[in-house]
Amino acid sequence: MDADELFATPEVERLLEALTSLSSVDETRALLLDLCTVREIEDFAQRLEVARRLDNGESYLAVSEHTGASSTTVSRVSKCLNGSAGGYRLVLERTQSSQACSE
Repeated sequence: MDADELFATPEVERLLEALTSLSSVDETRALLLDLCTVREIEDFAQRLEVARRLDNGESYLAVSEHTGASSTTVSRVSKCLNGSAGGYRLVLERTQSSQACSE
């Protein structure tokens, strides 16, 4: 199944609706704890940190050393960061903006 087919399923549509219905960090934390294993949450967080570090200009090697991510993970995140669906870029821009406003 490709991404278009996956996102066309009613189950995934309901998941997307559930995610967009959340309005706080606490609500998001609660859903993630119910929905994912601890390892899955750690993996998501690691990938986002890899994206942040790559976006800040760190080398693949430095990112891998700082995050513990494999070179394959760093490469895949880089590919997604610089193309693909744009999710990493969107989240990085929004979280950097909110961090700048709170400082």
